Formats: sequence, C-alpha cells, structure tokens
Amino acid sequence: MRQSSVWFFCLAVLGLGTLGILPEAWAAGGDLHHAAEEIGKELGVLWVVPFACMLLSIAVMPLAVPHFWHHNYGKVSAFWGLAFLVPFAIVHGFELAAYSVAHTLFLEYISFIVLLFSLFTIAGGVCLRGSLVGKPVVNTVILLIGTLLASWMGTTGAAMLLIRPLMRAIAHRRYKVHTIVFFIFLVANIGGSLTPLGDPPLFLGFLKGVSFFWTTIHMFVPFAVLSAILLALYFAIDTFLFNKEGRPESPDAGQDGRLRLEGTFNLLLLGGVVAGVLMSGMWKPEGGVTIYHVHIELQNIVRDVLLLVLAGVSLKITAPEIRRRNEFDWEPIREVAKLFAGIFISMIPAISILRAGMDGALSGVISMVKTADGMDNHTMFFWLTGMLSSFLDNAPTYLVFFNTAGGDPQRLMSEVGTLLAISAGAVFMGANTYIGNAPNFMVRSIAESGGIKMPSFFGYMAWSAGILVPCFLLMNFLFFH
Repeated sequence: MRQSSVWFFCLAVLGLGTLGILPEAWAAGGDLHHAAEEIGKELGVLWVVPFACMLLSIAVMPLAVPHFWHHNYGKVSAFWGLAFLVPFAIVHGFELAAYSVAHTLFLEYISFIVLLFSLFTIAGGVCLRGSLVGKPVVNTVILLIGTLLASWMGTTGAAMLLIRPLMRAIAHRRYKVHTIVFFIFLVANIGGSLTPLGDPPLFLGFLKGVSFFWTTIHMFVPFAVLSAILLALYFAIDTFLFNKEGRPESPDAGQDGRLRLEGTFNLLLLGGVVAGVLMSGMWKPEGGVTIYHVHIELQNIVRDVLLLVLAGVSLKITAPEIRRRNEFDWEPIREVAKLFAGIFISMIPAISILRAGMDGALSGVISMVKTADGMDNHTMFFWLTGMLSSFLDNAPTYLVFFNTAGGDPQRLMSEVGTLLAISAGAVFMGANTYIGNAPNFMVRSIAESGGIKMPSFFGYMAWSAGILVPCFLLMNFLFFH
C-alpha cells in the first residue's frame, strides 16, 4: 500500500466517525468532553509507550535504516498513532477515541500545520540576494536579527525567513552544523520569549488573561542574558572553526551585487499571518462549528482560512525563479506534517495524564512544584515545564503548569516568579530536542534538503545538553533560585 493510501485510510475512518456517518451508536451519546477530561485519571504510564516509540523511531531509524525511513516515515508515524488509538478504542470505546482524535485534529493539529504551511510557503517566496558571505561576524549578525525578529513575527516566521539566506551564506564553509544548531537555539526558540506572538505557549497565556506586554517586561532580562551568552559562544566557536578552515572566501563573493530582497510583497503577507494569529486571540465572536462534540470557534476558522488564502496568494504572485533560487522544496513540510500527525495522536495519553494533575499517574511529578510548606517551587516549575516541553508540545505543557499554579492570571502576574519560571521553561527548553518546538524540525528538514548533514535526534540532544543545560543552570541560579 502506498504511503498516501495509509493516511487516506486513517483520515477516512476519522472522517466517518466525526461526521456521524458511522452507526449512530458509535457517534452519539454522553458528555464526551467530560469523559475526555476524566480519562487521564484512569490511564497508566503504559499508554505513553507508543509515543515513546514514536520518538525512538525518529531518533534511531534515520541512522539505522536510512533508506527505509526516507521512503516510509509516514507509515511509521501512522503505525505508532494507531498503536495508541486502536487499543484505546477497544478499552475505552470508539466514541471516546474518535472524540480524542477529533479534539486533537480540529483544535490543535490543523491549526498547527496550517500556520507552518503558510509561513513555510510565504517565507519561501522571499529571497535575500547579494554578497552575503558566511564569516563569523556576518553569521552572528544574522542570528541576532533572527533572535530579535522572532518575538514579533513568531519563531516559525523568523526561522523560515532567515534559514535559507543563512544556508547560502555558509554554503562554502566546511563546518556548517554548529551554525544551524545555534540558529535553532536562538531564532527558533529563545528569540520568541518576549511577546505572545513569539511562541505558542505565551500565546496561550495571553488567551488566559496574561497581558500582552507582561512577557516583554519580565522575560527581557532572562532573554537578553541567555541570548548574549549563546551569541558570544557561537561567535567564538565559529571564529575558531573559520580559522581552522583557513578563512575561506566564498567563490560567489561579489558576483551577485549588493544585498537586496526579492519577493518583498511576501513580507506584507507575513505581516498578514501575524495579524491573523493576533486577531484570533482578541476577537471573540459568537458562533462556530461543532464536529463530533468538538466546538471550533469562528475566529479560529477565519484565521486558518485567512492563512491558507495568504499562502495561496504567495504561490500565485511570487515568480517561480525566486523560489528556485531559494531552493524551495515541499519535502520539509510533508515530513513535518506526517511525523507530527503521529506525534500529536500518540501524545494524547501523556497530555491527558498530565492534565489529571494529582489524580493522574504522574502525580509524583506534579507534586514536585510545591515546597513542604505549600509554596510554589520556582526551580521545579522551571525545570519540569522545560523538560516536559522538550518532548511534549510546549503549548499544552505550559497550560498544565499554568493551571497547576492556580490558573489566576492576575495573581500569577503580580507574584511574577512562578509565571516567569513556567514561561521561560516552556520557551527556552523547547530548544532541547528537535520536537520541542514546531520550527525546530522544520529547520532541520530544510537544512537536510540543502545538503547539510544534521545531527541525529540524540546527536542534537548532545549539543543541547552540552551548551544549553549549563546555561539553564545559570538561568535557574540568577532568576528562579
């Protein structure tokens, strides 16, 4: 069976259930929303095994069986998604299984992939041309610009806009991997810590009542300290490697004229994406659509349609030559879409158990965020939010610990420490793995498509453990101790 057929089959089964075409006994009855909220209290940690196997597949198979993985990663993703879903439907009923998938699909995955697709498509129509030579100073400046942009156009938008110009700048360099790794650290993660537009966890906080500029004010010093350390460290490493390479000159230097942007109309479209995301958080109209007990709010429908329209406009108006010069290829977005479908589905029990709090199988973990006298433990909020965000979606992880801390935005904003620890953990430690934040895997896929052999899943974690973890220990000492 072809890979696309597997996905068509999975979506067809889900579609039949959610549209009510399956027998009425399967698609009706009960408060499924309440049941889904309560199920986390019943699930044991064994239900997380398919998710763990999904992560191990991403980590091991590209190295152990690269040819098989390249041609079948979609099937592997579907397998692990179904490895959770089928037993769950047998044990807890088709209705709850279908509702859980519908909830994940309509409220999380579709919005996730639509945003990535629109940013990937639009940013792929912007081409920075000219003599951009990948010397240490130039590379560091690109990383700095991306880090500053990320909070205002999103980590995904900044990453998609700048990854290809950076790759062209370092095309003549022998050592390239460290540049892409630091790009993921800074542009795809840490740079998004100053506004709700920067990273999905902060946007969820904004929707819960955290004021727009709270993160700008309170996250600025941790952001500045961490960014300065990483930029200085990158410059030192790149300078050392540049000298080791013999200070190579780009063969294309001076041949393409002065620096200039092509496809600049796409920058307006990127602004439209940012406006659409912000609109969906501030506009609260009545109405929407309910599909299999899952209510999809009108503003979210409008946002996703708008983003798809903007992507379509970009494809229509951008000259094909610009995308060719950008080496634009659809494979990275295909890979992300298929792998994250399996991740989102197989992750359902892990998120449910966490949401169950002290009544769930991970109550021991949740209890660690309180001191013996019942006070918030800022250190544990920082590390637990961060470590779980490294492997789970950092947006719902943020929400779990936000609610664990009481969920009162006014109190959390006034007391600062707990909310700061949760925010910093979710945003900063999303950089620990390829799947910790949406653009990480996308950047890795684009780099691989461009011929840069990126570290494996565990290889990347060796970079993050060696560089980021000591920085996080310093952050803990300075701000959360």
